[in-house]
Amino acid sequence: MQLPELTTLLNWADDSSLRLLLVASLAVALALLVHAVGSALVLRATRFAPVAAVVAQQSRAPAQLLLPLIVLQAVWQGAPDEIALIAGVRHANALLLLVALTWLGMRAIRGVAQGVIGRHPVDVEDNLQARRIHTQTRMLARTAMFIVLLAGLALMLMTFPGAKQFGASLLASAGVVGLVVGIAARPIFSNLIAGLQIALAQPIRLDDVLIIQGEWGKVEEITGTYVVLKIWDERRLIIPLQWFIENPFQNWTRKSASIIGTVLLWVDYRMPLEPLRQAAQRACEAASEWDKRLCLLQVVEAGAQSMQLRVLVTAGNAALNWDLRCKVREALVDFMQREYPQHLPLMRAELTRVPEEPASPLA
Repeated sequence: MQLPELTTLLNWADDSSLRLLLVASLAVALALLVHAVGSALVLRATRFAPVAAVVAQQSRAPAQLLLPLIVLQAVWQGAPDEIALIAGVRHANALLLLVALTWLGMRAIRGVAQGVIGRHPVDVEDNLQARRIHTQTRMLARTAMFIVLLAGLALMLMTFPGAKQFGASLLASAGVVGLVVGIAARPIFSNLIAGLQIALAQPIRLDDVLIIQGEWGKVEEITGTYVVLKIWDERRLIIPLQWFIENPFQNWTRKSASIIGTVLLWVDYRMPLEPLRQAAQRACEAASEWDKRLCLLQVVEAGAQSMQLRVLVTAGNAALNWDLRCKVREALVDFMQREYPQHLPLMRAELTRVPEEPASPLA
């Protein structure tokens, strides 16, 4: 071992280094004690405030790391510069301090989001406002957490002396580097911007019923990059956020979950309509899915062989309306089979007799 390395190791064993380590240990112990007492007081004080209580619970672990790092940084800064490796210790502690601050910021944002979401349950009959708040809170929280993470990484990078030279190099070749970074980061930032637009304008919300590319389903999850649509047959359709900004789609629950459904029937022209209207009304009244707003039978088309009837029925949401339409359709078919089977759609044909040719006189 060379003499400079041996001297460095021995410096850690002198009185000043031992005193510094003792002070650092006492400072850490005091910080942990303050955290234990403070967290207990904060949790007790916020037990009647749902949002603040969730934020306090989420911030407890990061704060347990942050407080010792703060006091350690104060100890290292007050230590003499002559102590071996003190500069490296200060830098490492500063990096850990920034990590703890970033972690604390992200957990606090998550706590606020969970507290707000917890105050607005969606398992109620009229959950339109709750779904709007859930969607906005989740999207804005993810965006804020992403910004805090970027800020923390930037601050950690700035603690390295070489980062300034790296930045100067980037500025010198800003044209090429900017183009490459722009192309590479386009999906990330396009989805980030799309997420902000969805959070603010809210073309879709959690539990909304959408029709996308012919698929009917409910919005099950909205992440920072994609939306999960739960199809009626339990399949999942994954759609990028940017797609919703650039393409049209149907939202059946944009303002209200109530919806009007249609039942189509083909019947013969001789079928009387009034008995069918009464049968449709009885079917609606017997169905628990009907919300008693509308039950109307109309002739919507007159074809060559039969006429088409349309029954408009209303229900509280799309799932109930589907069941109601099936019940009304079955009831009308059963009614016609029992009461008017002769007026079901028929295929008509006109038969004409071809006159016989006169017999030949030579026959």
